[in-house]
Amino acid sequence: MKYKDYYEVLGVARDAGPDDIKRAYKRLARKFHPDVSKEQDAEERFKEVGEAYDVLRDKEKRATYDNLGSSWHAGDEFSPPPGWQFTGNVGGGFSGEKFDFSDFLDSMFGGSAPHGDPFGVHSQRAHRRGGDERATVVITLEEAFHGGERSLSLNSGRGAARKLKVKIPVGVREGQQIRLAGQGRAGPGSQPGDLYLAVEFAKHPLFSAQGSDIHMNLPIAPWEAALGATVKVPTLGGKVDLKIPAGSQSGRKLRLKAKGLGGPKAGDQYMTLQIVTPAADSEAAKRIYQSMAEEFDFDPRKNI
Repeated sequence: MKYKDYYEVLGVARDAGPDDIKRAYKRLARKFHPDVSKEQDAEERFKEVGEAYDVLRDKEKRATYDNLGSSWHAGDEFSPPPGWQFTGNVGGGFSGEKFDFSDFLDSMFGGSAPHGDPFGVHSQRAHRRGGDERATVVITLEEAFHGGERSLSLNSGRGAARKLKVKIPVGVREGQQIRLAGQGRAGPGSQPGDLYLAVEFAKHPLFSAQGSDIHMNLPIAPWEAALGATVKVPTLGGKVDLKIPAGSQSGRKLRLKAKGLGGPKAGDQYMTLQIVTPAADSEAAKRIYQSMAEEFDFDPRKNI
């Protein structure tokens, strides 16, 4: 069987930290997602990236994988360590034609060990749990705020697409994972693994999320900034009143407490003020601006 270099798959160094591995996975999973990628081998690459991440993100799995040695290169013919043996439904013993590197690692991570096994693992393939799978689900900020249920179609490379119902937890954050028990890869003669859906947020016309907090730019008129005002502003839960202090400037941030994403600890909503100047597109408007220029002793550039 051929050795798989999971570090090469993710494009990271062998001493890469957890954050580097996670960033590489997110970038590649987005690039090769079968629903959006135009690459011919997108589905296979997507599965390969998920498989690499599954191993390297887990401290114990990564240590076991690293113990195989760093001298192997992707595509090298790989032989299991001395003392390792496979028993199962392929006729007994190890078969390089029917048993690939992914199966070998699955057996190491999922089996029980007889005395003397050099890696402390032993596979009874017919009785082991199936592998976990990973995919991405893109949701709106409104879905994250209110929660609910989403129907999706998942193409896992095992024939026709699967139809699944996914419960969106209230206040779910981007980057969190939703676990669907028993919806992963099937194990021969055993229960399937789990499916983990990494949450991504669709682009929103008004809001952006940073953790549990929601941010937006709020346009205001010059007189609202100068005199102060109470204006209606949108939130994910509906419009609310916001008091703008007199003398506000563009760039000032105002906070609406607990108006961000919910959950155990609700986030806040932050509005960045942006003063919008009316156009001088009529004679009356021009006269007003000329009057302001004459009335105010104001130089916005006096400090530069």
